[in-house]
Amino acid sequence: MHTDNQPVVASDLALLGLMQLISPALPIGAFAWSQGLESAFELGWVRNEQELGEWLEGVLDDGLSRCELPVLARLQNCWAKGDSDGLAFWNDWLHANRETAELSDEDTRLGLALMRLLTSLSLQPQAEQGHAQLPEEPGYVTVFAWTAHQRQVPVRQTLLGFVWGWLENQLAVACKAMPLGHTAAQRLNEQLRPKLVVAVETALALTDEQLGPILPGLALGSAQHETQYSRLFRS
Repeated sequence: MHTDNQPVVASDLALLGLMQLISPALPIGAFAWSQGLESAFELGWVRNEQELGEWLEGVLDDGLSRCELPVLARLQNCWAKGDSDGLAFWNDWLHANRETAELSDEDTRLGLALMRLLTSLSLQPQAEQGHAQLPEEPGYVTVFAWTAHQRQVPVRQTLLGFVWGWLENQLAVACKAMPLGHTAAQRLNEQLRPKLVVAVETALALTDEQLGPILPGLALGSAQHETQYSRLFRS
């Protein structure tokens, strides 16, 4: 039975806050980008459900687990410690590792969109003494890390939520552009879900010297997408 006197559990609020942050309904426009996947379809690199699973697993293993996920953990820790220099360093590091104009533009635009949303909700980072300062051009991962920190989401859960959101978005791209049926998308979700956990564990174990994506195919696909004649997703 519900009563108004029941205490609010902080961990429950953190979980709900993370769910809101990774929801497809979050109005930041993440659905508009394919991260090279639309070109992979157009060029015949990915033609069916099995090949899509292999592509996504490769991006997860050689990309997110070596780049976005470990840096997201570092950024959230920087927010927790009030480390402005660390924030600026890892924010710039991510920008430098965006291999195409499209990938760089996506990160910047999503970061700005999330900042606008946070501002409208009065949740944006404050430039206060003793607090970490937002980098001059914060990317999406940097702002995501702030929001997770502000909502007291544990770092591991932040990474799981981020990579889950990535997978959901990539499967949505496939359903629109491949096309991939929704049942097939759920099969891939089941297939890749354990690998998301492995990717997070890998990311948390890497040293700074081990970071860096190895995704030449994705970079080529993203570069091709910038001039692709017909496309559904932004370039």
